[in-house]
Amino acid sequence: MDQALPTGCRRWPRRLASGWGRAVFVWLMVLLVGFGPVPAVQAAELELVNFELTAADDGLMLTYAVNFDLSRGVDDALNKAVPLFFVAEAQVFRSRWYWRDQRVAQAVRVWRIVYQPLTSTYRVTFGGLSQNYGSRAEALAAISRGVRWKIADLGQIDSASGGHYVEFSYRLDTSLLPRPMQIGIDGQPDWELAVERTQRIN
Repeated sequence: MDQALPTGCRRWPRRLASGWGRAVFVWLMVLLVGFGPVPAVQAAELELVNFELTAADDGLMLTYAVNFDLSRGVDDALNKAVPLFFVAEAQVFRSRWYWRDQRVAQAVRVWRIVYQPLTSTYRVTFGGLSQNYGSRAEALAAISRGVRWKIADLGQIDSASGGHYVEFSYRLDTSLLPRPMQIGIDGQPDWELAVERTQRIN
């Protein structure tokens, strides 16, 4: 029977025996067995409950707050100590009638949250600093708001050159997950957690 198989199929067992093959195999088993089949459900809703732009002497400041809870699939992954990454991104554009709008500034924040089973705490890492929280609610609250976040210098916003506006997004970034896991959750609405806002600068 072996001789009837294509060459690639006969080599597959040897690939699994390699370190790379075993690593991929373990990840696939975690996805198929650990998380199990995910029923068709709606994506978790994320609500932007506060959004304020303020011009100060040292720049354009953004204050925001989002309200959300994790969907069943994402919560299950977090409980299995899978690190999750949340990203807040703000881009400032200058409107141009003769060409595509020009991006004049961009600011990004990234949080990493992971459950630690040994201590039953949630560890949040941001900007190289980490802090532990005793509950999931406290950890999510710590990553879901920003106060007077500088997203642009005032010199980057020239009111005489045309209107400016801000495009803001807050999302669960699945592109930062391990590649095998990205494949396993691709297209699952459980993992589509995001909110966006576009607002003119007065």
